Amino acid sequence: MSLLQAQSALGLGLLCLLAWALGGFRRVASWRVVVGGLVGLIGIAALLLHVPPLRAVFALIGRGVDALARATQAGTSLVFGYLGGGPLPFQETAPGSSFILFFQALPLVLLVGALSAVLYHWRILPFVVRLLAGGLRRLLGLGGAAGFSVAANVFVGMVEAPLLIRPWLGRLTRSELFVVMVAGLATISGNMLVVYALMISQVVPDAAGQLLTASLMGAPAAVLAASLMIPATGVTEGEAEAPRLHASTMEALLQGTADGLQLLLGIMATLIVFVALVALGNEILRPLLGLSLEQIAGWLFWPLAWAMGVPAEESRVVGQSLGVKVVVNEFVSYLELARSGGAGLSERSRLILTYALCGFTNFGSLGIMLGGLCAMCPERRPEIVSLGLKSLAAATIACCMLGATVGVLTPP
Repeated sequence: MSLLQAQSALGLGLLCLLAWALGGFRRVASWRVVVGGLVGLIGIAALLLHVPPLRAVFALIGRGVDALARATQAGTSLVFGYLGGGPLPFQETAPGSSFILFFQALPLVLLVGALSAVLYHWRILPFVVRLLAGGLRRLLGLGGAAGFSVAANVFVGMVEAPLLIRPWLGRLTRSELFVVMVAGLATISGNMLVVYALMISQVVPDAAGQLLTASLMGAPAAVLAASLMIPATGVTEGEAEAPRLHASTMEALLQGTADGLQLLLGIMATLIVFVALVALGNEILRPLLGLSLEQIAGWLFWPLAWAMGVPAEESRVVGQSLGVKVVVNEFVSYLELARSGGAGLSERSRLILTYALCGFTNFGSLGIMLGGLCAMCPERRPEIVSLGLKSLAAATIACCMLGATVGVLTPP
């Protein structure tokens, strides 16, 4: 094991200690959760990163993402012409300047949303979720309803997953509710996974497979971090079952497209507002302190970057990206990674950062999740709100655990 891999191993232990400390050094979570969480993290990463047949699946996933992108471009070219990726009616003088994010990359959300709804209606996604939930139950002892929600987060968002267990939300223990919240923030939905994979494909090899691995690892990492902060106090009995949401495949296709459109518009609005707010903050800070928000974030998150096994000289760049993710969102961080080409970072550090960014750990997503959960379970509104910032902290640690785990398994 190299020095940097040992640094990642030490950092993984320190991240566990940090989660325990933020929980107030309460009684330690059961050894089954701690050992099971670490085994799940390292096991999933080792299998998918170092077993050749499974590695080959990454190439298939990547080709699938490329096929989705080409299919989407066929639609955007018809609707938006050259703005959507069609032939340019003029010569491009600055390479890359014809790429317009909203018209060319983001519409992929529509296609993936529609396909996801169809796969759900055909009971393919619920079947996979049940398999994952069963694995979490055997590995970590997670209750049926909470485990089902955590497993569903590998494919859907932080509001859609709890919606699948809405009848059980009021009966979850405090620790189970916290696990559900942390898992919602520590993973990304399937449609965004495809978009991010397409964005960083030129910077990170096998980007789609890497992000899928990160999303799968996010489930045990979320349970581990959440249980260290708020140890389990019991298990809610009862098995959750994904309800049927659509009467036909056509209805699922139309509803999935409509949901994708809402997400597309939400992403656009959020990007405009949050990027503008960061720019406004920099306009204020630079004349006063000679610093930018990104520089401050780089210093604040430097220890987390180092704990993941990033060399000291690269930790500021990685810490800055982590800070942007928390303050703005992971979309902007991935976009900056794609635009910069990972400048200043080794291939190993880019891979660690890719995993650490794979989660909805930002204040905007926290607000969305709190609003959704409070609407679904109004009788527990005060408890849900009180767990909000704690869940964001635990999910951030969980995402850094992903980066540290990959750092342990990846030599310099």
